[in-house]
Order: sequence, then structure tokens, then C-alpha cells
Amino acid sequence: MRQQLADAATAFADSPGAVADILAGMVDDVDRALGEELEIFPVCHHSPASALAMVRRLRAKQPKVIYLELCEDLQPLLGELRNCRLPVAVQAFASELEGFPADWGPLSVVAPITEASAEYQAIAYALETPGVELVLVDRSTDHVFQWLPRPPGTADDTPAGGDAEPTAPAEEEAALHGDAVGVEIGDLRPRFAELEAYLLHHGKVRHWSEWWDQYVEQPLADADHDTYRQVMVLIGSLFRRLRPAGADRRDRDEDRERHMWTRMRQHLAASGADPADCLYVCGAFHAASRVEQFGLRADAPFEITPRTGTRWHYGLIPSSHSAIEAQFGLAAGSVSIAAATWTKAVARSGLSPFQLEGQRGTRAGRRRAAPAPVPAAPVADRLSGYLGRPPAVRGLDEAELRGWCVDIVRLARRNGYLASTADAIAVFETSILLAGLRNRARPTPYDFADAAVTCIEKDVVPGRRDVRRLCEILFGGDRIGQVGYEALPPLARDVHDRLAPLGLDLEKRQVQRALLDLHADPGLAPCSDLLWRLRHLLPPDAVRPIMGERRLGHRSIQESWDLALGRHQRALIELGYEGVTVEQVLEQRLRRAVRGPDATASVALEAVEDAVRLLDSPRLVDELGNRAVELLAAERTVDDAPEVLRRIRRLLAHHRATGPLPAWCEAFVTTGYAHYCTLLPTAFVDEGSGVRQVGAMLGFLFGMESLALSLGCDRSQLELAVAQSHPEAPAKVALLWVARHQLGLLTLAELRQRCADLLGNPLVVPAFPQYLSGFVQALESVPGLAPFVVEVMSSAFARLPDPVLLPWLPTLITTLRDHGPELVPLLVRAAGRTFPASLPALDAWVPPWSASASPPAPAAPAVASGPVAALLSGHPEAVDAVAALLGCDGGWREEAAPAPATPPGLAALLATHPATADAVAALLAGGPG
Repeated sequence: MRQQLADAATAFADSPGAVADILAGMVDDVDRALGEELEIFPVCHHSPASALAMVRRLRAKQPKVIYLELCEDLQPLLGELRNCRLPVAVQAFASELEGFPADWGPLSVVAPITEASAEYQAIAYALETPGVELVLVDRSTDHVFQWLPRPPGTADDTPAGGDAEPTAPAEEEAALHGDAVGVEIGDLRPRFAELEAYLLHHGKVRHWSEWWDQYVEQPLADADHDTYRQVMVLIGSLFRRLRPAGADRRDRDEDRERHMWTRMRQHLAASGADPADCLYVCGAFHAASRVEQFGLRADAPFEITPRTGTRWHYGLIPSSHSAIEAQFGLAAGSVSIAAATWTKAVARSGLSPFQLEGQRGTRAGRRRAAPAPVPAAPVADRLSGYLGRPPAVRGLDEAELRGWCVDIVRLARRNGYLASTADAIAVFETSILLAGLRNRARPTPYDFADAAVTCIEKDVVPGRRDVRRLCEILFGGDRIGQVGYEALPPLARDVHDRLAPLGLDLEKRQVQRALLDLHADPGLAPCSDLLWRLRHLLPPDAVRPIMGERRLGHRSIQESWDLALGRHQRALIELGYEGVTVEQVLEQRLRRAVRGPDATASVALEAVEDAVRLLDSPRLVDELGNRAVELLAAERTVDDAPEVLRRIRRLLAHHRATGPLPAWCEAFVTTGYAHYCTLLPTAFVDEGSGVRQVGAMLGFLFGMESLALSLGCDRSQLELAVAQSHPEAPAKVALLWVARHQLGLLTLAELRQRCADLLGNPLVVPAFPQYLSGFVQALESVPGLAPFVVEVMSSAFARLPDPVLLPWLPTLITTLRDHGPELVPLLVRAAGRTFPASLPALDAWVPPWSASASPPAPAAPAVASGPVAALLSGHPEAVDAVAALLGCDGGWREEAAPAPATPPGLAALLATHPATADAVAALLAGGPG
């Protein structure tokens, strides 16, 4: 074989020396792997051919020990696969890091497992066969991140990928693994871009998955054990030798091989097992290893570094075909096609695959008696014959292709396509044509999908699914796994138990509607509390309220929820890695939020609000509130002032309505009063502080002033802060005027005059919208100023001519929209109270500020007349004494003209009843009348 490859290199290569060395080295790698005392079984991840070969070898050899290339700390989880429906992923998760950069967290490693994979067959055989030991020998999940490259001088390196670089999935199902680093057995793909492009071009395929299915999967599906091993090691050696030297990934792969061989030697030495009864399952790439630790007789040492102090949590999460494809960069639909190929190959070959007892979603097969182990025979050369002859060609299976064509037309019609029998015939013929153009004896699923897209989809997609997606559904669909109740962490099981009164099957992936009448059935209140907490912790679509709300001081008596916990099982499981109950996780997250490096006073107040709404824990509320006081005192900017004002107002109103103010609320008000008084002069002149922030500061100072003064604050702080403020921006100047008006330093008449001066200055008129913006923001602190702002805006519209008014009108609108959208309704209400309600009344309407601007001149006071005046003028001594006491100068005025005649009606009344008038006259005269 070696000589034949050397002759081929001499005949066809431009540089036969280098090519001959590579080809000869490949043969040496095959000899080395097959000559090892411990049998090496090379596999490819999610390969039906590897799974079939694994089933055949396990039934023939019946090993007592299986060494599997998988993270060694994941072994305790494998037994839980019985409680799951495949595909699922074994996960290691860490949120509290020690020994890794803080911005790497949270760390997550997943290893997906499907039924049509060699590793699952090995796991099922080991767990279901008495006396068989399964040993995972790959490096731990902690070492996965320890061995990631960290460029020197960078502290914020994020993991760029582990065993596979995760891609950004486009669909919901493709996001089941999140941003986890994927671990796979047998990452068999050339890392030499030019080689892969060459293979795809000459193989007349579009992506690597199709090339692998055409040239490796199909020829090896029915190959014997020796042929399979030699071909797989040969491919692994080729890709290994063509990988660029010095690559970080190559170094990590070699360290993995050293780790695995070291662990296997340690286990054999400790257990005393016979290597002849052992089987080493690894990727074909690692089977062609050339490290010095390769083999059981190697004595080269390798130091396995200790794990970091990071605490890892382990569990199972649901996976799917599309999630695996997105995780490892496979073509869309390739895993579904592999699953369909596995099912067909098992039926054709008559093999009975291994499966875990009681596992959901697997086909129950007949248990056959294990045949006697076949003694190992000397390894013969199978490569020469295999590579020297073309693969056995299976003819066209017309029945299978017709079934595909009929089914795809049926699916297309269900999804809105105008497909017919003619389209089925066209797909049939086009599939055969494409296979012939690509030098294939029979159409593959990839040829069929291309033909279906060409003949059915054309240029219009009427529904949500295109034809290629329908082909994936036809070949098995995006099968989605599920973790059973028994395999869930305690938190997830607790959630299922506490929501049991709703009467829903929470394991279903469909969205389910839950109706809660808390008035009729108060026993559902704990379910409502739990749903609101899950709403805070899980993704938005997992628990979504349709009717009802939970805010400070308010709880709905009827609620309606859309629940999709089965679809978001991964998120619920990862909550279980953080605590035992939902309440514990929520409390930890709130504490973590206020203690984080990016925590601010507004974040702390939000945490306080969440604690009040969702948790009945006054102790936690006090702790978070005290932290909010600390954060507010430490802030040096006022960027979050609007959010702080909004949240503290809401919390103060809630606590006032439910009882006395907590101590932290009082401390927050006093600290905020002093803090904002200190920052106010700087914020007025700082360009980085917007008018919205300054307005919120004034809103806090004036809105909380009475409470702050009652708690011991000094108003002179605010007066000094305003006196020291000298803004230049028009909006901030308007804010300062309002602040001075609120302090009594500027009357409303003076403020009105200043605005009139602004409108009268042609140079200032273009900037007048900015002044209006400041006045609008001032409503946050002085809401009673809304009529004055309406007056100013009305005066501007009344006084300014159209050539001046129209250019800055868009600026006014955009300014109000950007800087005060929540305050505009206050202006609208003030305008509604000011302007007339009907159009006819508008013609005769006089603005109230115009009427007050020109009041009628007061008339000269007339000398009073009547009995009292006559009495005082008759006895002037008392009046003169009082005037002298008060220091009033002047004399007596002349008596006014006689009062008008008494109305006739009054005179008639007095004449009819003279006794009353005589008694009053006698009383005023001082004697009887």
C-alpha cells in the first residue's frame, strides 16, 4: 500500500517528495493505530456508519471496559439518560468563577447525544450489560477552559471556542444550547480551508456534510470492521497532517490525547483489567495520534494540572437536530438526514442497536442473546483493496424516490404552495438528472432537496417554511429532545410540583393557557406568586402574562398566563444550578445585581422594587435599600437621576400607604438631598449632563424638600447651590429661573417679563424652543407651573410672525418629543383647562394672562357715609387717639355725598316693620330712640 501511494505521488503530484512523505506517513499512522495493544475504535460524531460499526463490534467483541472520549467529570450524568428523550445534551455549568477571567462567565459546556451516534451505542451497551465498566478519559470541563488560549496582556479574553466554535442560530430550536462550548467525539473535518474547498468543488457538493455523506458514509455503511477502522484512521491521519503546524487548536488536541492515554494507563494499572477486553472509542483524528504518550507501553510523563476553584454544576438539557447543526457548523438538515439514514440502515442490515431500558422516544427492539465473543484475528491489509476498487453501487430505488416526491408535494400543499402531481413528476426526474450530473448512481437526499426547491418553490415562499425546510421535515424533522422529571434538578422539580394545581402538563412544548381566579379560589395564590417570580427569571416567552399585573401595592384578582416551560426547559434547568428554590435564586440575583461592578442607585432601587413585589422579605428590602443609599452617595454623575426620581417616588408612595417609612427610605432622601445639592452647580454647567438630568435633580430636591427638612436637612444648602449655579445653555437657564422662582427669589411677573424679553430679541428667538424645553423639564419639580408654560407657548405663537415661527416649529416639536415626552400630557391638561372647550367661544375668549396684564386703574377712595361715619365724625377723639398711636398723619375728609336713595321695596319693608329699625337706631345713638 505504501509503495502504491508513493507511485501515485510521483505520477500526479507537482512536488512528489512532499506528497509521498504525507502519504507514507498516513500508512504509518494506520499501522501504528492498528498495532496498538489496546484496540482503538475511531468514530465520527453523529455518523450512522460509525454507529453501525460500533454495534457490530460491540456484539462481536463484548468488551469489559470501554474508554470513551468525553469529559471525565460528566460520567455521573450518563445514567440519567434513561429518563430523557433523545436528543439531549450533557451540560456542565458555572456562574461563580475562580481562576478564570470574570467576564468569561457564565461558563457552559455541552456534549449532545443522539440515538444515531456511536457514543450513545457504547453508553447504552455499557450501562445495560452487567459487568461492563464505562470510563470517560477526556479532560474535565474545567480543563476545557483552562486550555483556551489567553493572549498576554489581555484580561478580558472571551472564549472564542472550545472543541467547536458555536455559531449564531437563527431559529428558536437552534438556541437550545445557548452560547455553550460544544464537546463532540470525533471532530472529523479538515482544518485546511484550501483542502475543503478543493474537495467540495471536485465532489460537486456545496458543503462538507454532503461530501462526507457521499464519499465516506455510504461506502462505509456495510464495510467490515477492519476496513472501517483502517479507512477512518487513514482519513483522520490525512486531516491531521494537513493541519497547519503551530495552531493553538492542534496543541490543545495533542494535550487531550496525552490526557486520555495517561488516564487509560492509570485505570489499567489500578483495575488490573486485560487490555484485550478493553475498547478505546475516540475520534478518528485522535486515533492517528503521534504524541509521545501514545500507547500503553509509552512511559513519557504528562502532568495533569489541578482544577481551579470554580464550582461546576452538572445536568441534562434538551437538544435538537438544528441545535447540534448550529453548534458544530454542520449543514442545515444534515443531522435529520443522518437520523433517517440510521433508521433505514438498521432496518436493512437487521442489526439490533443498543438502547437504555425504559428510555422515552426510542424504538423498543427485541433483545437478542449475546453471541460468543469472536477471538481477535490478525489485522490484514484492507486499504489496498478498498481504495483500489470503486464502491459497490446500489441502483436507483424508485419506490423510495417516488415516496419522497409524493410526500414533499403533500407537505408543500399544506404550507400554501400550488403543487400538483406534475410537480412530483418533475421533482422525480430532476433528482435523477442532478444525480447524474454529479456522478452519482442514485439521488441522495441532498439531490432531492435541490430538485424540490427548483421545481416547487420557484421564486415565491407563501408561508413560514420554504421548501428546503419542508425537505428537512420530510427526512425526520428537527427532532427535539426532552429531559424527564426524574432527571431534572431539584428546583425544576419543585416548580413542576408547585404548579401542579393548574392542571397543565408542563413538559409539553406547546404554549398552554392557565386561568387563575384568585377571588374564587384563593388556593391558587402561591401559583400566581411563583409565576411572577419565574417571569422575572426566565426568558420572556417562557412565562407570559396575558391578563393581570403585579406592581407595588396592587395584585390582580384574576390572571391569565401563557406557559411554555417545556419549550424553555434549558433555562429552567440552568436555574437549578444556582439554587434549590426559585426564591433563593431570585434573592441571589437581586443581591448580585446591587453588588456588581456596574451597580448604580437606580439599579439598586429597581432591585428593591422587585423584592417588594415578588418576595415577602423585609430584611432583604432593608439590605438592598441600604445598598442603594451607599451607591447614591458614591455616584459622581447624575446620569441616572430621572430613573432614581421615578423609582424613589413610587417606593415612598407605597411605604406611606402601607405603614411607616423604613429607615433606609429616610436615609435615601436625606442623602439624596445633600448629594444633589452638592452636584447641582456642576451639573448646570457640565455639557455631559443633559437638561433631563438637571430637571430630575430639581424634581428630587423640590419634591422631597418637605420630607428632607423634617428629617433634619438644611434648606440653605439648596439656596446656596442655586446661587452658585451659572448655566449657559438656554434650557438650563430656564431651569435655573424656575428654581429661583420656587425659592421665592424670582416672582412670576419677573419670570413673565424675562420670557417677553426673549421673544422680543430677534437674536434669541431661534433658541427659544430650548428655553421651552427647560420650562417643560421644570414641570418635574414644579408641576404647578404648567399654566405658565402654556402661557409662554401661547404668547410665542401669538406674537411671532409666520416667517419666524415656522422655521423653529419643527425644532420645538422634536425638542419636546426628545426631552419631555412624559411631561407633555401635563401641558395638554393645563391647556385644556385654559382654553375654551368650543370653537364659537374661542372668538370671544380673552387669555387670562392678557386680562391680568392690564388691570383697570383703581378709583380714588370716597369718603364713607352713613350712620357709622356720622358716629365717628361726631366723636373724633377715639379715632384721633388711634391715629396718633399708629403714627398716621392727616385730617378728616369732607363727608361724601349722600348715599343713593333707598330702593322702594326696602323702604316699604322698613315702614311696615319700624320696630327693628328704631331698635338699631337707638343702639347706634347710644340711647333710646
